[in-house]
Amino acid sequence: MLKEGEIRIPSGCAISGIFNKKGKPINGQTIIDSIATMHDRSNGLGGGFAGYGIYPQYKDAYAFHVFFDSTDSKIRCEKFLDNHFDVINLSKIPTKKVPSITNEPLIMRYFLNPLPNRLRECQLGEDEYTAQCVIRINTTIEGAYVFSSGKNMGVFKAVGFPEDVGEFYRLDEYDGYCWTAHGRYPTNTPGWWGGAHPFALLDYSIVHNGEISSYDANRRFIEMYGYKCTLLTDTEVITYIIDFLNRKQKLTLEEVADVIAAPFWDTIDQLEPAKREKLTYLRNAFSSLLVTGPFSILLGFKGGMMALNDRLKLRSMVIAEKGDTVYAASEECAIRVIQPELDKIWSPKGGEAFIVTLEEGIE
Repeated sequence: MLKEGEIRIPSGCAISGIFNKKGKPINGQTIIDSIATMHDRSNGLGGGFAGYGIYPQYKDAYAFHVFFDSTDSKIRCEKFLDNHFDVINLSKIPTKKVPSITNEPLIMRYFLNPLPNRLRECQLGEDEYTAQCVIRINTTIEGAYVFSSGKNMGVFKAVGFPEDVGEFYRLDEYDGYCWTAHGRYPTNTPGWWGGAHPFALLDYSIVHNGEISSYDANRRFIEMYGYKCTLLTDTEVITYIIDFLNRKQKLTLEEVADVIAAPFWDTIDQLEPAKREKLTYLRNAFSSLLVTGPFSILLGFKGGMMALNDRLKLRSMVIAEKGDTVYAASEECAIRVIQPELDKIWSPKGGEAFIVTLEEGIE
């Protein structure tokens, strides 16, 4: 007879997030404690975290976190960085020995800014220039993978259970106003360091529970705009979709949610004219970016966090508030373990985006 804990639940993967609206620092150990309660939703093949506000001393510089397979790949990548960026600081990312975390690559951190002459030559904004450089490194320099590239934020991920990954990266030594976390149960792709969540580009980071059936359609569309989906994962393509819609197309996050988790046509037909016209336009203009299948995601971005379910709500998501702090997780236990007394707790409807941002005037 199977006992509790000896089988995996079919909705595996765990996500958790914490956000303080006043920008007050939250220690990294808090998000570790939260995600650890959902240990049985993952299988040790991937865990990771994203923290925002963790690099105040370099807040205006891009922070590249990079995996290297060899010294040779490091040399080639650093030559590229020197030719395209002003590197302010570089170092190994601090880690500690954890028995369950093995086969780690060389993990480096670079604080850098685009070279002004390069920006003038290409006539791109610094975000677009940096994003293109990240994609070039990840697609042309074998053995080098930039897995985090935003300002005043960082992704930390590995093959392992999330609580072990957090200990490995010494996250109790970091403080940030926002944290997201993921415990992975991969179904269609192997467990490897680069494939763990979060997946990030610039300031955007995604943790994801689910499996999207629209991957090929989404990938074919987004790759027409210069993105390269090298990891073959749902999370990668969702991150690129959000970057494309929000940063490049200037859609609001509410509109982004209306594309990714668009209402059904019969629902749109029942809306008042202005809303119906807007949603009809979004569905027609970005039909290939509708994400189908079960999913719940947490999006981290500069100054905010968004939680979103698929439109049928086939994956769990709980939101809670206590004072100025907002919590989101796959299960209520992941919230209660770090904040037993809550002012409010609820579960958003399918396709209903929950967005929280820093209060006005707080950076």
